[in-house]
Amino acid sequence: MVLYVIYYIAMPDTQDSLQLDRAPLAGFLTVFASVIAVLIVRAIAVAVLHPDPRFEPLAIGPPIMDTVIAATIAVLVFLKVAESSSRPIRTWRRIAAAVLVLSFWPDVALAQAHRFGGWPEAYALMAMHVAVCALCVTMLPALVKAKTTLLN
Repeated sequence: MVLYVIYYIAMPDTQDSLQLDRAPLAGFLTVFASVIAVLIVRAIAVAVLHPDPRFEPLAIGPPIMDTVIAATIAVLVFLKVAESSSRPIRTWRRIAAAVLVLSFWPDVALAQAHRFGGWPEAYALMAMHVAVCALCVTMLPALVKAKTTLLN
């Protein structure tokens, strides 16, 4: 999945226009899909790792709350980029890639602290970040991209 995200981010940008009137629904669907993806990754991680119950990042609440907040911020940043950039999708992909890399820092710090969890739990959290990034760089632009037909 990580390689797919990197490949997609590096893809050349097309000159398709965006229909920002679709943004509210696109944003909602992206945030909703992100929460579902995170819950799936979390369920797999909990089933495989059996983390200490005191390790709150893999409890049910924190991943949902963090995902809703982070994905909503991502949608707002995408909209700002879409309004201000001449190549919004390319710019968005680059911003998302940088933010993804930065989002790993707290997970690394958490793994090194060994507070109720270690590297396996940190990798699970990183997988959640990758899942959300994958949806934000693929689904969100696709939902607001203007559709073209042979008649246009």
